[in-house]
Amino acid sequence: MLFSGFDIVVIAFVVLVILVLFAGVKTVPQGFRYTVERFGRYTRTLEPGLNLILPFIERTGARMNVMEQVLNVPTQEVITKDNASVSADAVTFYQVLNAAEAAYQVSHLENAILNLTMTNIRSVMGSMDLDELLSNRDTINDRLLRVVDEAVGPWGIKVTRVEIKDIQPPRDLVDAMARQMKAEREKRAQVLEAEGSRNAQILRAEGAKQAAILQAEGQREAAFRNAEARERLAEAEAKATLMVSEAIASGDVQAINYFVAQKYTEALTAIGSAGNSKIVLMPMEASSILGSLGGIGAIAREVFGNGGNDGGTVPPAPRPRPSAPRSTPSVNPLSSQGS
Repeated sequence: MLFSGFDIVVIAFVVLVILVLFAGVKTVPQGFRYTVERFGRYTRTLEPGLNLILPFIERTGARMNVMEQVLNVPTQEVITKDNASVSADAVTFYQVLNAAEAAYQVSHLENAILNLTMTNIRSVMGSMDLDELLSNRDTINDRLLRVVDEAVGPWGIKVTRVEIKDIQPPRDLVDAMARQMKAEREKRAQVLEAEGSRNAQILRAEGAKQAAILQAEGQREAAFRNAEARERLAEAEAKATLMVSEAIASGDVQAINYFVAQKYTEALTAIGSAGNSKIVLMPMEASSILGSLGGIGAIAREVFGNGGNDGGTVPPAPRPRPSAPRSTPSVNPLSSQGS
């Protein structure tokens, strides 16, 4: 089959149209933005999906990833405010907000963000003491985020987070810090032990004080009650003495006998109840005791009435019989020795 010249021209034109269409259709994936340049100048940004450009006049420029990205900051040496050398590494999270600015405002975007983060880590951590540096990582992260985000703002970049991953002081410094921590804990233990001993002594002293107060109050109460008992006993003895005195004043001899017999009986009771008393010698006659007892009985009948005596007369107290003298057998000491 032979093609004429007109057919060849038509076929060439169709192929050219197809090539133009393929050159003018651009597909942008999700999460990316493409810049469009016309004769080398930025004109617009292509969004995700199917887009058309003028072939041979426009072309796609930078292909920017607008998803949040992670940039690892390598380990670097930092001199703190108190001249301590530490090693620190970090990680930076950033996102492209403006593809045109990120493509045309800075060259080598990731390298620029990396160097900017490293320099700010040295400046922020170098302005802090070692103890503050090790205990305030949140403060360091906040300061780094604020400084770096402000610096990359003109590039159309948003720094979302800057995190310090690890801070490593020198080994000798770590050993010194461990000794310092141990000494501090021992100091706290000694302080707590001393405070506990002091509190225990205070509590014991307060307990002894309360015990002494209660004992003194008990002794005072006992003394008060003893005094009250002695007072009542004295009142009772005074009343009894008054009654005996009145009886004596009225000429009642039996009252005198009652009083003497009572004292005599109390004395005999005390002698008989003594623990070291085995033999009791009585130098007085038993008839005196019986006479006194007879007087006591008469007084009782006068006080309680003569209910048991119909004649109304008091029978005289029985007289004691004279006791025969006891003969003491004589003992010959010589005969007892011979036997």
